[in-house]
Amino acid sequence: MYPTASQAYDRAITVFSPDGRLFQVEYAKEAVRRGATAIGIVCTDGVVLVAYKNAPSKLLVPDSMKKIFEIDSHISATASGLIADARRLVDIARTEAQRHKIAYAEDISVEAIAKELCDLMQVYTQYGGIRPFGVSLLIAGVDDMPRLYEAEPSGALTGYKACAIGSGKKEAEEFFEKEYSEKINTSAAVLLAIKALKKNTELKIDNQNIEIAICPTTTKKFSILNEKEVEKYLKQ
Repeated sequence: MYPTASQAYDRAITVFSPDGRLFQVEYAKEAVRRGATAIGIVCTDGVVLVAYKNAPSKLLVPDSMKKIFEIDSHISATASGLIADARRLVDIARTEAQRHKIAYAEDISVEAIAKELCDLMQVYTQYGGIRPFGVSLLIAGVDDMPRLYEAEPSGALTGYKACAIGSGKKEAEEFFEKEYSEKINTSAAVLLAIKALKKNTELKIDNQNIEIAICPTTTKKFSILNEKEVEKYLKQ
């Protein structure tokens, strides 16, 4: 049998379909849409990352499922999709951050790290014999001001004030459209992110399957909350 039109154009990353689509990139985006929800919010006094850890079995150890990764003291990232791909990208970002620090004796900017990763992700949509990264990243941090960027499998880079990736993206962003304010502080932003996660009624949220990181503008250093601190927010 001869392949159908879509099958003929999805066998190689370097082939466009007649309507201008790269099917392998779209499949990578579908992997992101099936991933656990992750959220980033820019605040007046910092930036917040909140990630849901999907643990399908009671036998899993939640601490082994990291969803928020430190790139530098002032930059962290969270991911949705293939987390193994995310770890590889984070390792590359960490190396680039340290290389910049050694070369210029200063911390790298959040935007520079985001662009570096997006440039790499774009290269993986351009050559045969490789596949796109099946992950989206929310890259957040504080340099001269709090910043938040989304890096997509296509290599597209977008800056946001509040953003969600993963299976709950649509519900969370519709919620942010109504509830987000540029005057929000980090504590209120954490509560807002938890409320956005709860818009997905299928999620059972507790202090073991949610990860929260905050970077205030005062210290410019990320800290990941422990289970007791997470539980305080959940009670509120």
